Amino acid sequence: MTEQDTDQEQTNTQARETPRQRAIRAYGDARGRATDTLGQAPLLALAGGIAAGALIAALLPRTEAETRLVKPTAKRVKNTAKAALDAARDTGSQRLDELGISREKGEATIRNLLEGLTDAAKASADAAVAAVRNQG
Repeated sequence: MTEQDTDQEQTNTQARETPRQRAIRAYGDARGRATDTLGQAPLLALAGGIAAGALIAALLPRTEAETRLVKPTAKRVKNTAKAALDAARDTGSQRLDELGISREKGEATIRNLLEGLTDAAKASADAAVAAVRNQG
């Protein structure tokens, strides 16, 4: 029996199926593919589930109970994050002051660096022109 005969026999069998049988077969096929996919990439399936849950949660309106329960925690997290940011900024500024680094010194250093790069590029170009002239 050739592959074409097998395909033709399968087509004939499918044509004789009732809609219920076709639905059952399609469900079984889809379930098998889903099981294979989940078995091969369970973390991908987990990430997809989390993303779908987050999307559903974002689309649903917030209830009064959620607002009442979440508000104190959100306020505490916001205050803690602000305190951490302030502490980091203050500590960083203090450390830079101890090292003698200021905005003005930083700008001057960058300006000097750029001037040095410009001078180096100009000197390189002059040397290249001189080398070409000496070759000719």
